[in-house]
Amino acid sequence: MAEDKGRGKLQDLLRLASFALLVTAVVRELRMPASERTWHGRIGFVPYDLRPPTLTRVRDALWRPDDPSIVVAQPFGVGWSLNVGRIWHLLSPQGAVVRPRAVSR
Repeated sequence: MAEDKGRGKLQDLLRLASFALLVTAVVRELRMPASERTWHGRIGFVPYDLRPPTLTRVRDALWRPDDPSIVVAQPFGVGWSLNVGRIWHLLSPQGAVVRPRAVSR
């Protein structure tokens, strides 16, 4: 029971910190002149990207098998995400990257 309460408090603290970083990022961008707003950057060491996500940016962030980084900046939001492509590469036999086959019609 006590362990569950501790875990719940940690989750609440992480949610609060994430929300505070998000608000800080929005305020930071809105304080800039409109022509200088990029909607992506860092707050301290924490990356943020508030631009509308695109399939290309999401794919490029989450599927980089040749990038040695396992933890990468989120394609949308505040914080980090996993480079699934790198994890796949490391777990596949001989580190071979599995690519989808071309579909013949």
